[in-house]
Amino acid sequence: MFLGTYEYKIDHKARTPFPPRFREELKGGMVMAQGLDRCIEVYPWPEWEKMSASRSALPRTRSKARTLNRFTFATAFSAELDAQGRAAIPLALRQYAGIGESIVVAGVNSFIEIWSKENWEKELESMTAEARQISETLEDPC
Repeated sequence: MFLGTYEYKIDHKARTPFPPRFREELKGGMVMAQGLDRCIEVYPWPEWEKMSASRSALPRTRSKARTLNRFTFATAFSAELDAQGRAAIPLALRQYAGIGESIVVAGVNSFIEIWSKENWEKELESMTAEARQISETLEDPC
């Protein structure tokens, strides 16, 4: 399970370190792909296979399913951690997510998101306001 947020700098070879507590789950390899919110989603292989199976089950005759599959699979790259717990982020994904030097690595339960620091700060502000609104509409089970 991936939890927490961590700030890092990308090095001159476009490598980012991953938090030490994430590395065990990623040591078997990972897949990086575009996220829907202008971030990069990082899946350990077992999670990628689950997500891939659910996307593959979508009817290929539906244009929305084809678009979602193209968005996901055409932008995906496999990666591995080096001995220092880093992985290179492909240029296409860095450009898509607006990543420069500073990033935020966020644990999102079964996968990881990598954000530009600027986009994460905007998302955090928006997410906090939206979570408050959502919590007001939920019924308290007690």
